[in-house]
Amino acid sequence: MVKRFGPVGIIDIGSNSVRFVAYGGAARVPSTLFNEKIMAALGRGVARDGRLEEEGVAKTLEALARFRQLAREMRLKKLHTVATAAVRDAKNGKAFLKQVAELGLRPRLLSGPEEAALSGLGVISAVPDAKGVVADLGGGSLELIGVARGAAGAGISLPLGVLRVGADPRREDISSAIKAGIKKSRLKDAAKNSGLYLVGGSFRALALLDMKTQGHPLPIVHHYRINPARLADLRAILATLDVEELKRLTGISLARLPTLPAAVTILEAMIETLGPRRAIVSAFGLREGLLYGDLDQPTRDEDPLLAAALEIGDRLGRFGDHGAALDQWMDPLFPDESRELKRYRLAACLLGDIAWNAHPDYRAERAVDLAIHGNWVGIDANGRAVLGRALCSAFSGDSGFSPEILTLLRPGEDARVSAWGRAIRLAQRLSGGTEALLRKTSIGLEPGRVVLSIPRKHHELYADSVDRRLHLLARALGRVADVRFT
Repeated sequence: MVKRFGPVGIIDIGSNSVRFVAYGGAARVPSTLFNEKIMAALGRGVARDGRLEEEGVAKTLEALARFRQLAREMRLKKLHTVATAAVRDAKNGKAFLKQVAELGLRPRLLSGPEEAALSGLGVISAVPDAKGVVADLGGGSLELIGVARGAAGAGISLPLGVLRVGADPRREDISSAIKAGIKKSRLKDAAKNSGLYLVGGSFRALALLDMKTQGHPLPIVHHYRINPARLADLRAILATLDVEELKRLTGISLARLPTLPAAVTILEAMIETLGPRRAIVSAFGLREGLLYGDLDQPTRDEDPLLAAALEIGDRLGRFGDHGAALDQWMDPLFPDESRELKRYRLAACLLGDIAWNAHPDYRAERAVDLAIHGNWVGIDANGRAVLGRALCSAFSGDSGFSPEILTLLRPGEDARVSAWGRAIRLAQRLSGGTEALLRKTSIGLEPGRVVLSIPRKHHELYADSVDRRLHLLARALGRVADVRFT
């Protein structure tokens, strides 16, 4: 059963950007209903003279008044308003918060450790098995917190935001500041041979720059790994190309681009100091941590990919959710799969009926687009390609699957997940997309054969269209088809 919530909103007053996001859909993995930001650069004045500059304040208050009105019209059930490092450290921060309250908002000023804790929860919500250190880089500060076994430790906040350190900081200075900050904490060893999870707009922009300049076939930043060896190349690209060319190439905003050289330096210093095995970008951070923190433990424990697939499949399917039954039905055909492949197969089954109302010629295209480009978490680029390939086969679009995306599959996965799709296609034709009829039948393997069993009293379920799909599935598995009426 899908646990729906919302709509819920968050206004995030950061040191570089101010953002309003409204969420709805499934409680475990909310869908974004609305998302708007302005680049107010509140932290620039704090870095210069310790005060929020008047222009940034005026721009922020104007945006907040709009966001408050939008929130009213959206009839949000809850609206979080949080402020972070720039407001926390500014001499006129309290006066600013008073102005925010006068707009009818209830701003919460986060401490550095609170900001780190929320970012840690955000990463855990998207990457439940995250182990290492979460690094949230903003305009005014860098938050670091250890994560392991689904929990976040004690976090710290360092004055190392991209606006605060300047356009060309020395890596040695950044490294020294990080070492001093983590000296008396467990963070100094938390990332060694583990993960460094990167949160914040600057890190997402670096990932996008890396992907675009390498021709990555699927430029989705969540769960993207940045190779430390590429950082020198990214620095050279930023120094060589002008901002207009960079914007055209990557789509990164003109306001964000000038801070990226500093982000490279900070990332280099963290890798040097913390010694992680890998650096992984997370699309989820503080805002998602706020939502995750409001959930009860059973909801937190749900798999984020499967929870999202269940919500989408239930909403777009013809006769409600029957993805779990579909996965159970076809499980005997794939007895040797890893835990991760079984998880992806269940996700594919939950999405196995999502394109029924598209034009027949474009059902595969629609299903593949959602599988590959959907706002999923708990999945990497390989997983997206697996889902896309399976659904392409399920909706009979095998010949149109992208050769570029195929390169993201591991050896042997193309044939395997294509067979998933053929099994889904057979099951949906056999049962008419209904769970009750599907459960009356079974399918399995015998030496050299794929055996479909149908109760004799339901023999009329077997038609030419079912026979064709059974033979296609058997061929994909390197066997012959056999139907038995029991």
